[in-house]
Amino acid sequence: MKILFVSNDLIAGHLSLLLHREGHDVHLFIEEKSARENFNNLVPKTNNWRQDLSWVGTDGLIIFDDVGYGAIQDKLREEGYTVFGGSELGEKLETDREFGQQIFKVSGLQIAELKNFFDIKSAISFIRKNPKRWVLKHNNHSFKSLTYTGHMDTGEDVVNVLESYNRNGLLKMNEITLQEYVDGIEMGVGRFFNGYDWVGPIEVNFEHTRLFPGDIGPVTSEMGTLAWYDNDEKNKLFTETLAKLKPFLVKANFRGDISVNCIVNQKGAFPLEATARLGSPIVHLQSEINSSPWGDLLFAVASGQKFNLKWKKGYGVVVTVALPPFPYNYKLDKNSSYNTDIHFSRKVTQTDLKHIHFEEVALRGAKEVQSQYYISDRRGYAMYVTGFGSTISQARQKAYKLLLNIKIPQMFYRHDIGAKFVKHDYLKLVKWGYLKHISKFVFSDQDSIIPIKR
Repeated sequence: MKILFVSNDLIAGHLSLLLHREGHDVHLFIEEKSARENFNNLVPKTNNWRQDLSWVGTDGLIIFDDVGYGAIQDKLREEGYTVFGGSELGEKLETDREFGQQIFKVSGLQIAELKNFFDIKSAISFIRKNPKRWVLKHNNHSFKSLTYTGHMDTGEDVVNVLESYNRNGLLKMNEITLQEYVDGIEMGVGRFFNGYDWVGPIEVNFEHTRLFPGDIGPVTSEMGTLAWYDNDEKNKLFTETLAKLKPFLVKANFRGDISVNCIVNQKGAFPLEATARLGSPIVHLQSEINSSPWGDLLFAVASGQKFNLKWKKGYGVVVTVALPPFPYNYKLDKNSSYNTDIHFSRKVTQTDLKHIHFEEVALRGAKEVQSQYYISDRRGYAMYVTGFGSTISQARQKAYKLLLNIKIPQMFYRHDIGAKFVKHDYLKLVKWGYLKHISKFVFSDQDSIIPIKR
């Protein structure tokens, strides 16, 4: 099948390589000019995706892996093309947080107070008039490192952060969002939607967004995720949140992957935000859990068809492998690891490559296993490593064992992905009804921190 893969900055770029490995005729387009060296000698590319529309035709598949292309997708579908990604109305759930919360509310979800601002001074004035704990966010996933969770009931620390951003010229021309702080456990739920109905099982996920182990440090795009699939349509988090959005998704003709990140506690689930696109790094974990070919799944979703997605029962872990200047890539790219070779302590095999997912990687040479991989960008999003097992412990061990084989100067990653869930969150979620008791949550104290030997 001919596949035209359109990406802004490769948020799910490795998927284009997987489709290429499946035997599809793939053309990859990268919108961000500074990222266009990535995947050189790995995936065939095009410099103008619009000129390739006649090549892919109405029999092929067009994939968009990011928001910002919704109106284009709607138009392409009207012209007869088969398109996976989202829609203009659907992606507004993510790109306009205030709109998203309004849709959550009218759909029957309980929400926390949220308000958008177009300048810092207005946001500061609002906090002073409404003193409480606030979370500072933005309507752009590229600015995750500027997210701040307030700790003071007066909101004064959030005011101080905003004043600092203002003095340093940050967030100019960017919309600011303030959301009321809700205490609880962060938990996500996702699923594919084909414009009419759900496709495949429910995805349950736990993001790890803080930079350092123990959930310390600045917020990043994400340092890793724990996830699994559930085929119980009565899953509590699903029925309280994502399931209620079905009428809206039908109205929006949304055809892609949709997830809602929530804070859950004894009072229920409070949706924080929607991801109306392929998420990263969860898309790489989906590659671990799915048994069906990606091409078949994405084509079915894009064409509004039912699809019997084959998947594995168990638990998956994905770990982000980062490099300087991550997560502050927008100012410090002179300190990047661009053009650094990637080494392995033993020869990389085809089996290894099934669990290593690239983002800022290219190949010096034409043959994937025999040639030299290198860091081909300056942002610091190097790659992602996944592990899957019948227990969380097995999944973690597989991922971290493979990570110890990867040698990149200055690489870093969190060694505790999945640990907090088993040690602290699991029993609370069972008590609140969001999880059932699962006998196979085997996880020892010795597992909580895996020594990193370089």
